[in-house]
Amino acid sequence: MSAVPTQAGRAGRERDQRAIRRIDRDVRGDEGQGQGDIPMPTVGVAVAVIDTDRVLLIKREDFEVWGLPGGGVEAGESLAEAAAREVREETGLGVHLMRVVGVYSRPAWERGGDHVVLFAAVPTDGVLLRDTDGEALDARYFDRHNLPETLIWWHRQRVLDALDGVCGVAWSQHTVWPFAADMSAAAVRDERDHSGLSRQQFYARHFDPASGVQRLDVGEIPGGGS
Repeated sequence: MSAVPTQAGRAGRERDQRAIRRIDRDVRGDEGQGQGDIPMPTVGVAVAVIDTDRVLLIKREDFEVWGLPGGGVEAGESLAEAAAREVREETGLGVHLMRVVGVYSRPAWERGGDHVVLFAAVPTDGVLLRDTDGEALDARYFDRHNLPETLIWWHRQRVLDALDGVCGVAWSQHTVWPFAADMSAAAVRDERDHSGLSRQQFYARHFDPASGVQRLDVGEIPGGGS
């Protein structure tokens, strides 16, 4: 007789599935694409939750690095709905979206590229890290002069743009998928767990910020960039 799945067990499996989808979309960029599918760009959202001059960052479970909350857009969702949902799931906070900061493209990313719409928001309700989905190990507010060293490199410009009040920019951020083209998210997790490295060390080895180049395609930023 098979055991009846408990609510906790179902929640754990759903959390694991979301974690795999996060690597697929945000790190690998292929959420929703099966074996043999034609490579297609993915579209996601990120949110800079701002409290005065500080931005909320989460410490991610997959590589124990810091980044903005965000993720993929689910079927039937608008971009704004996805943004609010992702913040709630990952931080426990409800937010009011204030503006679209910009669009951040990684066209050279695996399986057709990845494109993220960044919103700026303010918190409205909730308690930080209460009733979250387990994808975030920690969540804290940081000011621009004390951003964590282990911030995902392609999130840094996004954070600065949000804090600077930028609106309507478009960036191209060149990142290269460091594994085999057909390597699945589950295989990345397995390699991580058997590498003998900490999760941060594994990230640093394979996602070196020194290899990243970015270009402002549309709009202006403080300091004269255009």
